[in-house]
Amino acid sequence: MICRLGSDDTHFEVRMADDGCEVHRFDPSVKSAHVLESQRLWFHHLSVDWRDPHPAVAAQKLHSNARKLGTILNEFGHHKIDVLKADLESAEWKVLENLILEDVLGQIGQLIFEIHLHWPGFEVSGSDSSVVRFWYSLLKELELKDFRLFHSYKDLSKPQLFLKKDIFNASSCYILSWVNTRWK
Repeated sequence: MICRLGSDDTHFEVRMADDGCEVHRFDPSVKSAHVLESQRLWFHHLSVDWRDPHPAVAAQKLHSNARKLGTILNEFGHHKIDVLKADLESAEWKVLENLILEDVLGQIGQLIFEIHLHWPGFEVSGSDSSVVRFWYSLLKELELKDFRLFHSYKDLSKPQLFLKKDIFNASSCYILSWVNTRWK
């Protein structure tokens, strides 16, 4: 299964579905709850979050569209994700923390995250050094969980900001790709 979170570019997902992979794309901007776009390409009116909705709020809003990835996997009856490709618009740090804390990483073969560095991210705060330590701790935890970085891409079309500071030859956006060396 290929799981795609966010972004408008679907070439990768379409190609993977055409090649026989089951692909699920989660994007809260999709109009219908679940749409089968082609034989193996699903679009879901869901977003992945670092927390599930509060039960009292969820009861008032029957079809809440934000859930933790582990919850979504359980609801869909899936146990593995071959490739998780995510653009979470600055929620990636908290979602990554949740994947680590809830031990969902073992169910993922490859992880491709667009990370944003222009500000700390949702519900991440503190001094610049504490934010960087938090980010580093998550990346180090990936390594400890046997994920190896195999590709990085610096998006120079984005502003050259790091925690709201202009930095020459930097980018506020990177795409990082890891492989789970324990994947079976």
